[in-house]
Amino acid sequence: MLLNARAVFKPFPPDIIVDETVKTISNFEFARRITCDGIDLMAREDFASFIHHWVVKLGRPLVIEGFKDRLDKELFSSEWLQKHYGKKGKWPLSMIPWVDLAPSDRYLPVENVRDLSKGANLRFTIGHYLNKMPALAGRINTSTFDKSQIQRLYLKDIDCPAEWQSSLEQTIAPELYYLNESPKPYLGPGSTFSKLPECPPTPDGFPIARAGDLMSSLPADMRAENLMCYIGHEGTYTPAHQEMCASLGHNLMVEASAESFENGHATTQGSSVWFMTETKDRHAVSEYWASTLGHDIDLEDHFSQLRAWERAPFKTYFVEQKPGDLVLVPPLAAHQVWNRGTRTIKVAWNRTTVDTLELALGEALPKARLVCRDEQYKNKAIVYFTLQKYSNLLRYAPVTSHPEVESLWSDFRRLFKLYTDILLSEIFSKTPPPQDQIEFVKFDGNVTCSYCRCNIFNRFLTCPWCKTSEEDAYDVCMDCYVMGRSCGCISKLAWVEQFPWKDLTEQHDTWRHQLSSCDALASDDGSKLPRVRFPMLNVARGQLGRKPIAEICQEQLLLRPWIDCKTGRSQEDEEEEVRAETPSDSDDHDYGRTRKRRKVQRPKRKIRQTHGLCHHCRDSGPAWKLATCSQCYTQYCYGNLFRAFNILPQEALEKPHWVCPKCRKICNCSVCRRDPTMVPHEPVRSFVGHDTRKVADPRSTDSLINMNLNNARWVSMFGSDIEQRLMKGQHEDNLKRSEALHEAQIILESLQQSTPTGDDVQAHTGPQKIPKTNPDDIPVDPALEEANSSFMSLWQDPMAT
Repeated sequence: MLLNARAVFKPFPPDIIVDETVKTISNFEFARRITCDGIDLMAREDFASFIHHWVVKLGRPLVIEGFKDRLDKELFSSEWLQKHYGKKGKWPLSMIPWVDLAPSDRYLPVENVRDLSKGANLRFTIGHYLNKMPALAGRINTSTFDKSQIQRLYLKDIDCPAEWQSSLEQTIAPELYYLNESPKPYLGPGSTFSKLPECPPTPDGFPIARAGDLMSSLPADMRAENLMCYIGHEGTYTPAHQEMCASLGHNLMVEASAESFENGHATTQGSSVWFMTETKDRHAVSEYWASTLGHDIDLEDHFSQLRAWERAPFKTYFVEQKPGDLVLVPPLAAHQVWNRGTRTIKVAWNRTTVDTLELALGEALPKARLVCRDEQYKNKAIVYFTLQKYSNLLRYAPVTSHPEVESLWSDFRRLFKLYTDILLSEIFSKTPPPQDQIEFVKFDGNVTCSYCRCNIFNRFLTCPWCKTSEEDAYDVCMDCYVMGRSCGCISKLAWVEQFPWKDLTEQHDTWRHQLSSCDALASDDGSKLPRVRFPMLNVARGQLGRKPIAEICQEQLLLRPWIDCKTGRSQEDEEEEVRAETPSDSDDHDYGRTRKRRKVQRPKRKIRQTHGLCHHCRDSGPAWKLATCSQCYTQYCYGNLFRAFNILPQEALEKPHWVCPKCRKICNCSVCRRDPTMVPHEPVRSFVGHDTRKVADPRSTDSLINMNLNNARWVSMFGSDIEQRLMKGQHEDNLKRSEALHEAQIILESLQQSTPTGDDVQAHTGPQKIPKTNPDDIPVDPALEEANSSFMSLWQDPMAT
């Protein structure tokens, strides 16, 4: 195990030969390439179907080459950028280091240039950085490339020029472009013809079709601006990471240096080397990064050396990106980028779709919450506003009038399922807090958790004791509070909501009826089928089988003690101190005699009720910090459940009758391992440990789990064979998936056998089959697979020969 040892950064030599490197390593493979000319031979909808099939469904990277000949060479050049954006805005000259400027240039614009070696930002003008790139790249050669003090200055995350954005909008297919709201005419590859009729319009003239980027559904002031430019030189890089919120990544190299002379300096050919993985390997990549390299892939802080990729137990796709190459990055696929040559200029953007929203809410955001990575995309708000937009569009659309309309109905169903899950997580218990004790704040999309920095859609908790001003309020999301994250007050937090709950539930009912009406028209079973598929919210709550996270917060607010942030003492401590200082009745009648005050102790029964002993680590603690088994009443502290059993607090607290590892015969403590009937649980997920205090609000505290500790002890206890652990992890994922499908089958059968008693739960004639799928294998439409077998033969694939 190498959890305590972290792999170091090792740069690539400038003379590395890409083709030979890939051919000599067995688990390396070139990513598939297609050409713009090949796209011109296909209908527009066929191209969109192929991209969705290859990048989203199969989760494999793809490169579209040939844009170099279709871009305006004068517009997309370093000279144009230097002329029009070299001196934009004004900043004091004193803020610009490492610059020799004339006195007339006393005020110049600056951008944040990342010094990768020192992990700090410098202030440069775009023009000055472009002028110094030959000198920066020239310092890195075969004899100096591995020197730690060498400067690697990367100009990244700068706004894309408006002129470039307008030109790219006419070059890139709308289905792939940034903030695409509906099909638009364009002049790029694949725009020649379509086999489908024009999308039917609404009375306002807007086409009834899906948006290519669901970020466009948000109001303009809530959108995350992610159309960015990246300018780098030899030796600059982007560490291994996954695209934020499981979105789809797009990266187009618009210009690069060539073998020539610029401003008296020799320049070398610019390109970027990509190491990429598949979506289905995301768990293997995460485990390999943690257990072998000692880094957390979600932190984006490690650029892995070539040797590590060579030994990885998964396939690595290799791309050498040159001018005109558009790289498409699958959701949740880890990748890192190495820049070569004197200069590379790239434009990058991300898109949000229904597929990425499902991955974000189900997987990406919970992981981001653990390491406190901020959420910029407001995924839950995108679900809400997209449903509003699609609902209005579909009022004018017949059910089966157009293939695009059918796809729109399909996306509407999937978004409604996500919205139902969002509301189910925010439902209170049968005894909700009084309405006058719930503060209302109008939704503006800007409320984030003070701890994890994720965006909050509706309900959250705020601390009235830590609040010093309106801007300094301590707000915590319900997910963090369940994990034991909060301010130092821990309890007595107040509820806040940003939408009236009645409005959200009425919207849910409206969309449910809209879907039911659509399916009733399209089905042969009348109105029974849609009512089973789209139950009312309170019916769905009864089918949930677990406590909503809002209900868990209600319970924990009553169990957890309040700590006075001024004195640092809990209410329980103060009550005991008062109890100890209060004289007894016998003392009141003891006149004329001075006696030593008797020490009053808390009754042992009271201690047993408020404190407990962890079965695993044998440490005592307050009962609210321990999970209690519903069968044997054995207690486990949440820290050991997380590190030794990969169980988060929510997984134990959401179950009405939680069964401990001891009763499940999987306990791996030192005592239970001697029991021959036990099958000790082997942790298959390595947790490196992350000091969240560096990013969370300074008032924050962890009361249940110390996230700074790793689980190396428990993982190493059962060996260090990573391949065996990965296989076991996949097996456990399959078991969980099978259990969920089995529970869903039981619920469905009970609904089918029940007598119709209400308007919204009716029996459905004929059993429904629930497919058994592997969670790592995204299902692919067989018809699409067959269609693309002939479709793929049209692409130019240089590696095929």
